[in-house]
Amino acid sequence: MKPTRTPLFCRVAAIGVGSWLLLAAPVLAQTARPAQPPAGTMAAPVPSGPWTLQRTVDYAIQNNLTVRQSDLAAQLNEATLRQSRAAMLPSANLSGNQAWNYGTSVNPLTFEFQNQTTRSNNFSGNSQITVFSGFQLRNTVKRNLLDYQASLADIEQARNDLSLNVAAAFLQLVLNQELVRTNELRANTTQQQVERTKKLLAAGSVAESNLLDTQAQLASDELNLVTAQNQRDISRLQLAILLNLDPNGAAALQIETPELPDPDEQQQLSLDPVNVYQTAQGFLPQVKAADLRVQSSIRGVDLARGAYYPRLFFGASIFSGFSSARLSRVLTGDSTAGLPLPVFQFNPATGQVQPTNFAVLTPRQPNFDVLASSFGDQVKDNLGRALQFTLQIPILNGLQARTNVQRSQIAVKQAELQAAQTRLQLQQTIQQAYADALAAQRRFASASRQVQALTTAYRNAEIRFNNGLLNGTEFNIAKNNLNGAESSMIQAKYEFIFRRKVLEFYQGNPLTL
Repeated sequence: MKPTRTPLFCRVAAIGVGSWLLLAAPVLAQTARPAQPPAGTMAAPVPSGPWTLQRTVDYAIQNNLTVRQSDLAAQLNEATLRQSRAAMLPSANLSGNQAWNYGTSVNPLTFEFQNQTTRSNNFSGNSQITVFSGFQLRNTVKRNLLDYQASLADIEQARNDLSLNVAAAFLQLVLNQELVRTNELRANTTQQQVERTKKLLAAGSVAESNLLDTQAQLASDELNLVTAQNQRDISRLQLAILLNLDPNGAAALQIETPELPDPDEQQQLSLDPVNVYQTAQGFLPQVKAADLRVQSSIRGVDLARGAYYPRLFFGASIFSGFSSARLSRVLTGDSTAGLPLPVFQFNPATGQVQPTNFAVLTPRQPNFDVLASSFGDQVKDNLGRALQFTLQIPILNGLQARTNVQRSQIAVKQAELQAAQTRLQLQQTIQQAYADALAAQRRFASASRQVQALTTAYRNAEIRFNNGLLNGTEFNIAKNNLNGAESSMIQAKYEFIFRRKVLEFYQGNPLTL
């Protein structure tokens, strides 16, 4: 299913207005589908100790259910590959049955009509091998091998998608923690200002309206602090969801805040998006998987064309049976005395045969009993063998072969378009990440200059306010301007860090801080 931006946008919007992750949504949405586990499924409790980004990514890859599903899909494709290879081996089967016939029936071995209860057994073994089937068996193996390799690339893609999402959530939590600390400092500063204004009011140096304006500013700062704390808790929960933690683990999740240099302390962003794209498409698994599926669809065309060819099979079988109605003569061990036979002689004088006084005694004749044939003797005597070749020539089968070839050719075009779409999305993602990183770096530089200027203006306003030369409203405006510039600078910093990490990731570098 093609990923959409709506779910990620909604999740980011919940964090709050002004979050840089909202600007990162197009990159993550175009990279791949979000790798998140289903709601309500929890993993093992989180180990103690702060989490680094690398540890967080490793734990997420190990426990995230989406990655596990991709691994199971690869195992299914591997089983399909093994089965297609085994289909090239000869088949061998044994069978046997036992039956009882009552009343008039045909003896299965003597083929005589009989009217008695008969027990019969039939045993057979057969084997068959496909000699030629239009190379369909071989093409099936090649196609399934490509599908299995593509599924392995899907696992890597799921891990990469999860790594990017975890990195985004990790940096979002770092950002929100810094915003909490900044708002705590602002609230403390305003609280100190309220106490100072009370003393000035008691001394008659300032008007009462200044105290009221300062107290109103304190209430606003406390509200901003609560909002920042809520955003921090939400971002911690989102990171715990990606890690598939249980509620206790989510509550205990603590990250290690890295020392991140400001964008102006780093080298100027000089990456070439074209070179990054050329590097990325050479190793990214989604591109590899798309190319493998194109090759698989081409094998599908060869597989469908195999239905035009004749099929040749060779088979061998062996069979035997037993019937309780089959009888055989068995020597009893005794014999019957022979009878004397008269001897005749030809008389040439008369031309006739005349009896003589002599007789010939015949030998003793053995006696037989008619008994049912034994099971072993019947199985041995009824043993039969057969060899056969079977040739199937397709002539007309409802145009199924032609239709399947046409469908497979269309599937090739679809796979090629999907591969082109994958490369286009990758190129657009890299270009967008580069443009956003460059814009964030420039915005940070401008925000830094603005913070310096507004800091000087705020200090001047504070001095004038403490001396009663500036009313509370104008002083709060100067302070809020400084607060807004500082927030913009912090957001630009972390947006630049994330965008740069995305570009480095597409160059084959690990996600580290």
